[in-house]
This record gives sequence, structure tokens and C-alpha cells, in this order.
Amino acid sequence: MPEQKKIHHFITDIIESDLAAGRVDTIQTRFPPEPNGYLHIGSAKAIWINYTAAKQYGGKFNLRYDDTNPVKEDDEYVRAIEEDVRWLGATPDAILFGSDYFDQCYQYAEQLIEKGLAFVCDLTQEEMSQTRGTHTTPGTESPYKSRSIEENLDLFRRMKAGEFADGAQTLRAKIDMASPNFSLRDPVIYRILHASHHRQGDKWCIYPMYDFAHPLQDAIENVTHSCCTLEFDNNRALYDWFLDSLDFKPRPTGDGRPYQYEFAKLAISHTVMGKRHLIKMVKNGLVDGWDDPRMPTLSGLRRRGVTPTAIFDFIERSGVSKAISMADIALFDYCVTEELNATAQRRVAVLDPLLVEITNLPDDINKFDFTMSNLPGNEAAGKRPLPFSKHIYIERGDFMLEPQGKFHRLKPDGEVRLMNAFLMRCQEVIIDNNGEVEKLRCTVDLETSNGMPVDGRKVKGTIHWISVDHAVDAELRLFSHLFTPENATNELNDDNLAELINPESRIVVPTAKVEPCVATANVGERFQFVRTGYFTKDSKDDGIFNRIAPLKSGYKPT
Repeated sequence: MPEQKKIHHFITDIIESDLAAGRVDTIQTRFPPEPNGYLHIGSAKAIWINYTAAKQYGGKFNLRYDDTNPVKEDDEYVRAIEEDVRWLGATPDAILFGSDYFDQCYQYAEQLIEKGLAFVCDLTQEEMSQTRGTHTTPGTESPYKSRSIEENLDLFRRMKAGEFADGAQTLRAKIDMASPNFSLRDPVIYRILHASHHRQGDKWCIYPMYDFAHPLQDAIENVTHSCCTLEFDNNRALYDWFLDSLDFKPRPTGDGRPYQYEFAKLAISHTVMGKRHLIKMVKNGLVDGWDDPRMPTLSGLRRRGVTPTAIFDFIERSGVSKAISMADIALFDYCVTEELNATAQRRVAVLDPLLVEITNLPDDINKFDFTMSNLPGNEAAGKRPLPFSKHIYIERGDFMLEPQGKFHRLKPDGEVRLMNAFLMRCQEVIIDNNGEVEKLRCTVDLETSNGMPVDGRKVKGTIHWISVDHAVDAELRLFSHLFTPENATNELNDDNLAELINPESRIVVPTAKVEPCVATANVGERFQFVRTGYFTKDSKDDGIFNRIAPLKSGYKPT
């Protein structure tokens, strides 16, 4: 992870208070993703909070896979998650799996039965839903809640032995069917699921629910501060109930009881991060896989060329609190461009090339190599030669046959400055059979190789260019926000996903011309294509360059 200044938010306030009061002596946090999909930028917020909270105070940070649902989980996601976490720089002190604690979770479940705090229930999922009650009426007790401890132990062990079909029984906690907190209305602890597990194979046919396994695994790992998103706020009472019921004692005299703290999810305008929707986009071919550069996934952002530094800068600027708010996607672009403006070497690319013939240069001209700074203001970045020839490409948009308004670039009989080269005057416009400008014939003032006229005449426009003899073909892909509505999540349903996708989220420019050194660049190198934006070579398709961000985001920091 990039080096950070000291991080300060309400969770660090809690940690500092706990350290000062002696409630903890060593901080332990964790990031517990379920391996049923790829991580996204919202996941990066959880990683950043947990990692920096531990490391800032000399503690430890674990990556623990919450693999309690074998039907949805896969080793592909396990590998992808670790790759993303390491790419962010949040190197875990340990990589653990919730499934490795299944034996201990089972033992704790038996302890709850022996304490008279859990029972085996024969109600179906639909029947349980009908007994939950409403926000104004209490739920109805299960007719199986009165089973004896001996009967519950026997049934639970037979569930484990595989005697019953999926859904035939569940193990439920005995709490309070009248509780205003629905998570305490006798929640399910274990369900029967005859499915092979990606790590445990066919050892188990019963699996613990997340709300049961999570606090126990935190306690087993000696987690001190269990930081999660705000939707788990109502579940904190259940988190505490399990730990209290199983006699995990408060610190510092106890055996390492963890506490849960919630923060608001990261929400970004024109972005959807719900895993269900991301999976649907991938499966329905609405995007080109999990690493499509338009996706908010970390693999997509990495392929697009975004850096971990920019991601964490954006997260920090967006804030950590319990207040739900939406971050402007323009802030994200601002964080990206602020970093790349200082680090990305400059290169020339012409997206929509218009051929220009320099008529007052000989055909075999080869003596003009102009010098371009790799990174203006940074002498250590060095300089490079940019060859000039009798034929060059300029951007078609930098020429206007009939100029309108304050157009300061090239026009018939007009003069413009070629970046880091000569002044150039348009002498003739060649029109093709379709009435389009085919090419220009121009002259250059050979006395202005530094771009300055000796007679003091004023030339306002400066345009970039590339030698035809040295240009390399490339395809550029210009990416923008994936969804048209600002609050796309609120407008989504199962049927309108495709309708909300921004039709201009990916614009392909197949005709670009780039410098030879760009074409031979390594994957991961980032450039500013002058006057165009920030780009990187695509990690899958050679000859394709992805726009990381435009030159400016439109965001104005306060």
C-alpha cells in the first residue's frame, strides 16, 4: 500500500480510546470477503479502513475468506481476491478461511444447544417467514422450540451425519420472537446443504450462517475491532448475543472478545456496485467480463490503468463516517489525474489523423529531430527526440475549413504553432470526392524551429503532430462512467439494467497514430497523450490503449 499520512476518522478515535484505556494492547483487524465474485472499489474502502487501522497502530491485518456458502463460491474468486488485495498494497499478515473453523463452529453450536439457547426446527423457510411477525406485531414461536436439549443434540448430530434432505431442518437460536430487532427473532444458525465445498469437499452437509460464523471467527482470530459496512448495524446485537452466550469475556481481562463497528458504504455517482448486478452484467454480456475497464471492479480499474494510490486518495477524500452519502465520480477522476499529471510521461498521439504535406521541405528531409520533455518540470525524467518529416498528421479537429467563433487553430491561409517545432501556414486544402478534407498542403517557417517568429508576429494556436514516417497505428478506447443516471442504484431493477448503461461509456478510436516508443511500452506504464488524456496499454490486447482519465475531471476541490 502506498505510504500514507496519519489517517483520522471515527474508527481511529475508537481505537485510540481503547489503547489509552488499556482495553486492548495490540490491534487486530480483518477483511472478510465472500469468494463469490470479484472485489470492487467499495471493497477497497473496507480494505483501506481495516488495513490502515491495524498498521497505523502497529497491529495485524488478516484476509479471511467468508466461505460458508459452497453453492456460490469458487477458487477463481479466491485467487482474484488475493491478487486484488496484494495489488492494493494491503499485504495481509495471514490468509485464512472461515471454512477452516467449521469444526469449532459446530462445537460452539452444540454448546448453545446444551445451554438451552438453540433448537432444531422443522419449519420450512416459507413457514418461518410467515411466523416472523411485522414491525408492529411480534413473531410466532416455532412449535419445535420446546424440544429437549437431548432431542436437539440428537437431531443436530443426525443433520451433520447427512440423514436429512436440504431444507428439512435448521438449527435456530432461542432469543426473542417479540424483539423489535428482527435479527434477534430466533435466527437460523445452521442449514442443511448437500453441496461440495471448494476447500472442504464433501466433509460437511450442514453449513453455518454468516451471522453465526462471523463473530466466532473474529473471536478465534483475536480480532479487536471488527469493522464492516452499515447494513450490518442491526446485526450487531446478534453478533454480541452469540459472543456473550458463548462466554467470550470483554477485554482486557477476558479472552479476546471482539466488537463490531459500522461505517457507511462507498457510493459513487453513475456507478453500481451491488454484486448481484455486477454478476448479471458479466453473465448477460453487457460488459466484457469482470475486468472490463468500465467496471468498478479492482481488476477492471487495474486494467484501465488506475493506481492504488489514486483509489485510496479518493476513498480518504470521500470520508469515513456513519452518514450515507454519494461521492461524485468527478472526484475519482480528479484523484487519478492529480497523481498522473505529476508522474505520467508525455507522449504524442493523434486520434483522428489529417494528413499534412510540408511543401517547402525536400522529400528526403531527415535532419529535424525536435526535443520533447518526458515530464515538464522534472529534469530527471529526461528528454526524447521527436522526428519531423515532410508528411505529418495533425488532429482533424485542429483544422476548420470555415472557422467559427474564436477558433485559434489551423484554417485556410492561417498560421499555427506546431508543438515544440515550427510555425506552419496552410496554403492549400485538398477535398475528396465526398466533399471532405482529404489533406492539407502547408509550409513551415524554417526560422522558427523554437516556435518563435523572428519578426514578432503573434500566433495564438498550438497543436500537436506526429511524423507520418514514424507514426505507429493504435486503437484507443475512451472510457467514461458506465451508467447514465447519477443515482443508478436507485433506478435499477431486474429488467432495466441494459437500458441504464451509458452508450458512450466506451468509445473506440481505431485510427490513432502514436509515437513508436508508446507502441513498445510495457503493460502498466502510464502516459499523458498531450491535449488528450491519460492512457495505458491494455493488458490483454496489444496495440490497444485504454484512457485512464481525461485531462481534467471537472471537479473543483474545496
